[in-house]
Amino acid sequence: MATELEELLGFLSSPSPQVKKAAVDIVQGLTGSEDGLQSLAKYSNIVLPSLSQLLGDKKEVSEPAVEALINLSQNSDLAAKMVTMGMVKTALDMLYKPGSGITRLLVMLLVNLTQSDAGIASLLQNGDEKLHGLYVMKLVRSFCASSNETNGDQFDHVGSILVNISKKEAGRKILLDSKRGLLKQIIRQFDSTSTLRKKGVSGTIRNCCFEAESQLQSLLLISEFLWPALLLPVAGNQIYSEQDTSKMPLELASALSIEREPVDDPEIRVQALEAIYMITLQEAGRRAFWGINGPRILQVGYEAEEDPKVMEAYEQVGSLVLLPQATSPTKPHGPTHEKNANGIFAGLFFISFHVTTNY
Repeated sequence: MATELEELLGFLSSPSPQVKKAAVDIVQGLTGSEDGLQSLAKYSNIVLPSLSQLLGDKKEVSEPAVEALINLSQNSDLAAKMVTMGMVKTALDMLYKPGSGITRLLVMLLVNLTQSDAGIASLLQNGDEKLHGLYVMKLVRSFCASSNETNGDQFDHVGSILVNISKKEAGRKILLDSKRGLLKQIIRQFDSTSTLRKKGVSGTIRNCCFEAESQLQSLLLISEFLWPALLLPVAGNQIYSEQDTSKMPLELASALSIEREPVDDPEIRVQALEAIYMITLQEAGRRAFWGINGPRILQVGYEAEEDPKVMEAYEQVGSLVLLPQATSPTKPHGPTHEKNANGIFAGLFFISFHVTTNY
């Protein structure tokens, strides 16, 4: 005999719009509590496909359905089941469906689904040579185009997806592919006033810099955009002297010659410094950094810094770049730059984001 919850879930497929709406609202409410999530998890084979089918419905039904899926996807086991049943493709198809009224929520769902390796592989379309990277290109295009929209930033959480996929080498390769030019487009979004966008951009750059040893030229080719995104957050608020700025490229010199808004989020400052550290581990990276008067910027920023974790990150970079130009250090003071078995620099780990809001 069916339980009350099984009967409720059956109503998600009701031909009656009123019954279906009432059922999805109740399910969405249940996902807002731990007890409700645990109860629904026992019937995941019913609730997940049923909610997925409602994503193409009218907004009054699709909105609570996707909110429920976001809450359910915070459970790693349920998120894995969603990926297995093709939820990444479903969400992306719905995302670009004309007239979709749940765009931002679908992007938030994708943030959670790309927490796992399987979810990342699904979004990258690994195994499909013709389509490999197509979803990423579409998301980056939407991320960059939506920043100027006046009706709300529907794609601001794409930055978090980009951070997640850049944890994997396959994701970094797509973003660093000079023919696609994706990282250059992403970096230019660092000028946004949205902290969420800034964190997405800085986290993506940082993760991509784990490839500095093999992809340094790809990074330096976009230095016109890369150095300002990495150095302005850690340059302090001081207006720099003409003597300092005369040794910098125009894009840095202009920004540092005027008053500017500080980057208050210490996580962004740490990410920027860690990216600089990985670039300057390479001799060519250090030369490029010295060539833009980068050490002076770090010196000024460090003097103004008060956060202990950020100060530690300054010191880590300083152990490399605040040495005479003639010196070519093979091993920095502070955290070692040797790679562990997973190819990750010891002391540094890939970052990722997820959505934890309960609706």
